[in-house]
Amino acid sequence: MNHANLRPVSVIGTGMIRFGKHRDLTVPQLAQPAVREALREAGLEPARIQAIYAGTATSGWMPGQRVARDTGMSGIPVINTENACSSSATAFREAWVAVAAGLYDYVLVFGVEQLTKLGGGTLPLDQDDIEVANGMVMPALYAMRAQRYLHDYGASEADLASVAVKARRHGALNPDAQFRTETTVEEVLASRRIADPLTLLQCCPTGDGAAAVVICPTEVAARHGERPVRVLGSHLASGRFLPGFRDMTIPEITQRCSAELYEDTGVGPEDLDVLECHDAFTIAELLYYEALGLCGRGEAVSLLHSGATSLGGRVPVNPSGGLLSKGHPVGASGAAQIVEVVRQLQGRCGPRQVDGAKVGLTHVTGGGTSGFDHGACAIHLFGV
Repeated sequence: MNHANLRPVSVIGTGMIRFGKHRDLTVPQLAQPAVREALREAGLEPARIQAIYAGTATSGWMPGQRVARDTGMSGIPVINTENACSSSATAFREAWVAVAAGLYDYVLVFGVEQLTKLGGGTLPLDQDDIEVANGMVMPALYAMRAQRYLHDYGASEADLASVAVKARRHGALNPDAQFRTETTVEEVLASRRIADPLTLLQCCPTGDGAAAVVICPTEVAARHGERPVRVLGSHLASGRFLPGFRDMTIPEITQRCSAELYEDTGVGPEDLDVLECHDAFTIAELLYYEALGLCGRGEAVSLLHSGATSLGGRVPVNPSGGLLSKGHPVGASGAAQIVEVVRQLQGRCGPRQVDGAKVGLTHVTGGGTSGFDHGACAIHLFGV
């Protein structure tokens, strides 16, 4: 998309709840506190919102309308999006397009998910899919990627565990994270084996959660909220079907989506101060370092151990704790990433604050379909 033909858009309000196990709440009850917080930050009454874009993967019919009903915003256009783990990131993309094109001025975006109602275990995928029917659940897929990466680049299981250690170190500083205790490489490796070489602490926890943002044209953003943050660009890509061999160490959709967004906006990986990426499993973060252009092929482990992607480093990745520590209620994760990066650029993140952050990126993919690296990828750029 040619960003030059669109009016600038800013985020003026953010909200989220702590991710975790909220079995006693309904989906609307999960979303309401996040929505109200975002409206409060934006300084807007519910009646000022002109449209709602809701993202969720497993929350049933019309979650947006149910939340709108319970927060005083019924009667306006509500768009519900399902795009696996990219659901609320896709909702944000569509909301951004609508505001940038002049269709609406004030739009609410939220993501919500209640995975505890599924009873635990791996996420249920479509049993009509040939790979899923043959056991290709997400831990198995990422385990295969990990095995291939370790083989090709001489990485070790301890290197993978170090990703989880970093995530827990960051998550311990985030009051909204599901897990807030640090861990060690030894503890990660000693945890229960899930899919070789991945252990339990190398897999993101499922749970419940919600996050929300309010956006508006940049020209009026200064009237709302304390520190509006510009949306520098947004890009959504779908996977390319490859029925034969595919290199599992190259996240093609992320590589393509980020390259197209960098070209559209003139922002490159060297300009990023902070980012939240889709670290559903430890190997994923390493692969995304390379696909997002933070380093070259096979250099992710060196980048990790250099400290560049830790708080205090050159480009901190997942200061929230990421999916590995903050948690992964799939439909809410994309919106929660946006909340984190916006608050980082506003200087509001306390002990996990990235000093001097001016440009941030969020990245989330949605998978679980045969023949694709992933089915969807949404990447957003923000700046102050």
